Amino acid sequence: MTAKNILFIMCDQLRFDYLGCTGHPHLKTPHIDALAARGVRFDNAYVQSPICGPSRMSTYTGRYVRSHGATWNQTPLRVGEMTLGDHLAPLGLRTALCGKTHMAPDLDGMQRLGIDPASGIGARIAECGFEVWDRLDGVHPTGGKPPSHYNAHLAGLGYGGPNPWEQWANSAEGDDDEILSGWLMQHADRPARVAEAESETPYTTTRAMEFIDAAGSEPWCLHLSYIKPHWPYIVPAPYHALYGPEHVRPVVRSEAEREDPHPLLAAYFEHRFSRVFAREEVRARVIPAYMGLIAQLDDQIGRLIGWLDETGRSADTLIVFTSDHGDYLGDHWLGEKELFHDPSVKVPLIVVDPSSEADATRGEVLPHLVEAIDLAPTFVDWAGGAACPHILEGHSLLPLIRGEAPLWRGAVISEYDYSGRRAQRMLGQPIPDCRLVMVFDGRWKYIHCEGFRPMLFDLETDPSEFHDVGTDPACEAERQRLAALLHRWALRHHNRTTISDAEIEAGQGREVDQGVFIGFWDQTDVREAREAGHSGN
Repeated sequence: MTAKNILFIMCDQLRFDYLGCTGHPHLKTPHIDALAARGVRFDNAYVQSPICGPSRMSTYTGRYVRSHGATWNQTPLRVGEMTLGDHLAPLGLRTALCGKTHMAPDLDGMQRLGIDPASGIGARIAECGFEVWDRLDGVHPTGGKPPSHYNAHLAGLGYGGPNPWEQWANSAEGDDDEILSGWLMQHADRPARVAEAESETPYTTTRAMEFIDAAGSEPWCLHLSYIKPHWPYIVPAPYHALYGPEHVRPVVRSEAEREDPHPLLAAYFEHRFSRVFAREEVRARVIPAYMGLIAQLDDQIGRLIGWLDETGRSADTLIVFTSDHGDYLGDHWLGEKELFHDPSVKVPLIVVDPSSEADATRGEVLPHLVEAIDLAPTFVDWAGGAACPHILEGHSLLPLIRGEAPLWRGAVISEYDYSGRRAQRMLGQPIPDCRLVMVFDGRWKYIHCEGFRPMLFDLETDPSEFHDVGTDPACEAERQRLAALLHRWALRHHNRTTISDAEIEAGQGREVDQGVFIGFWDQTDVREAREAGHSGN
């Protein structure tokens, strides 16, 4: 089979454990489960940052956050960073976006280099290397950046108001027909005003199918990037009523976590999004809506994959399903994401390789430590490209999927910058020092917190991550070991992207070919060097 297409599906804020195939006791996701059965599910997949922007920039560049520098939402990805489009275009794939990227363009850098953002190359750089088929980042309040097509689509269907997304997709109706904002979680049990077929998830699916249909026989990589189940937690009928408080799993938290917590964790306990999710009535209202959004996603995945099967396209399409991070939903006394407990930093990852080489692993769950940056080199590998490890810092997953046993990493890395949060002010931490780095080796999770002691969790004896042993004298050896691992990672080459190791090796001792004789005494030395084929330096 000739590798052809890539369908790269990413959900936003989907927890790893909120799927049927990952063990949720109530949530039904038969179509995503079916994808796992026809491919491989990776059970230990971690993102490079537990927040949208930097996580996605790592996934799209195949590089760690410290390498690409886009450390938080709305931090521009600097001009010059290669993205999926840059890697796949020379291999003949058209790389397009349908949905969210959270990309912020480096307009200052483009201006400095004389690149017009409205030009062809400028538009690609400004959109993270993607051809924009339909960009829908999912949070479009009045005064915010409008979606590229969705508001016009709703307006064309007769949905009125100055911002149809806000008034219809992100609003419910009260008992007296008043409009209730979806931003307020007390309304999460009410259906969104928009018709289900015109809500964001079905709309994005339809647009993706339109792109694939229009592409014809041209090879493509389509980034189908759903903005749900990311907040606002509001879902149209009938999905708003599929689940209720009786389907909400018990919260995963312990009073021990609030007894002498790490200073940063204590600060995060005080954020509004954490305090609201500490209330059981909030979880009982919000989590059923979160589950309803996932059920809607699953139905749309079924609709799309069924169509690909019917039209024969799935036979030559690599399909990837994942998320950009998770959602605490009150676990560990926290809301949102941003820290490094598994509900935040661990994600679902399913890869369906249609080639016969992958038949032996179909339906398997692989335990390898996988990073989101592994997807870009996987796509390059699928498209027939050569590995370029001086740029792409991840590793292709195809050898694992095809039953091979390559040398594999012993730990994963994730990073976060909390300088934009209230915690920075509460702790009085200088903005450049609001840095966190997680190292997880499959058992021990070590978190470097600049200016403070580290955090440490032993997931073998404490799988719920209740007990921070970052000060336990009995764990000193593990702290030193993981700190050394982090130190080695930090000292690696991360920014030498313009020349490969092979090119450096090929150039060793070649100055004689250029007439440069460093350290030579006489013509005999020159003759010996020419015969040997290198300068001796």
